[in-house]
Amino acid sequence: MLVAVMLAAVAVFQAVRVPPLKDVTVSIPGLPAGFDGYTILHLSDLHISRLFPAAWVQAVVARANDLGTDLIVVTGDFIDGSLASRRTDVEPLRALTARDGVWAVPGNHEYFFDYEAWMRHLTGLGIRMLSNAHAVLRRDGGSLVVAGVTDRSAPATGHPGADLAAALAGRPAGAPIVLLDHQPANAARAAEHGVRLQLSGHTHGGMICGLDRLVARGNAGFVSGAYRVGGMLLYVSNGTGLWPGFALRLGRPSELTRITLRPAS
Repeated sequence: MLVAVMLAAVAVFQAVRVPPLKDVTVSIPGLPAGFDGYTILHLSDLHISRLFPAAWVQAVVARANDLGTDLIVVTGDFIDGSLASRRTDVEPLRALTARDGVWAVPGNHEYFFDYEAWMRHLTGLGIRMLSNAHAVLRRDGGSLVVAGVTDRSAPATGHPGADLAAALAGRPAGAPIVLLDHQPANAARAAEHGVRLQLSGHTHGGMICGLDRLVARGNAGFVSGAYRVGGMLLYVSNGTGLWPGFALRLGRPSELTRITLRPAS
C-alpha cells in the first residue's frame, strides 16, 4: 500500500510540474547556412485548465522566454474548457515571445470548446495560427518554411480537415519544411510531400511505461520522441501539460523541447 501511495504521489508530481528542458538536435538536408544553429522551442498539450491554471502557465511562459529561442511553436491542445472559464488562465500566453514569433496549430481539444472563439482569442494573444497554411522565415538570403495543418478530428465537428497540399501551396521552391501537426499518425504522408521535420504531440508520451504501447496503436506506432520516416524526422513531444482526466506520469516525463537545426553533412 505504501509503495502504491508513493508511486501515485510521484506520478501526480511529474504530471503537474513545470516541465524540464529536453534538447534535441535535428540535421536538415539543404538547410541554408543562415539557419545553422537555429533554435525552436516546441510546446504541446498544455491543457490549460483548473489543473494547469494561470500560475502554472505563467511559470511555463517565464521558463520558455528565458531560453531565448529563435522560434516558439505550439502543436495544439492549448486548453480544456470554454473561453469564459479559461480566459484568465490563458492570459499569461500573451507574454510568450521569440525572435520569429509564436506559431501554432489547433489540437483536437480546441474543437471540443467553441473552436472559432478560441482561434480568435489565441490570435489576439499574439499566437499566429497555421491552419492549413505556412509562413516563410528568412536568414541571410535563405528560407525556412514553417507549415501547419488542422487536426485530423476537425471534420467530425464540421470544420475543415487537415490539408497538407493547401498548407504548402506557394512555398519557396527548395526551402526546407518544418510541419506542425497535432497528431503524429499522418507522418508518412508528410514525408511524401517533402517535409523534413514534423513536430507533433497528442500522445502525452503514453503517460505511463507500458501504457505507451496501447497509445501507440492509435497513433500509427508513434508515441514519444524521434522517429525516422522516409527522408523526414518526426518528433513527438511527451507534452508540456496533460489531460486533466488522466493526470499521471510515470517514466514518460513532460518536456519543454528545444530543437536545434543543423545542416546534414
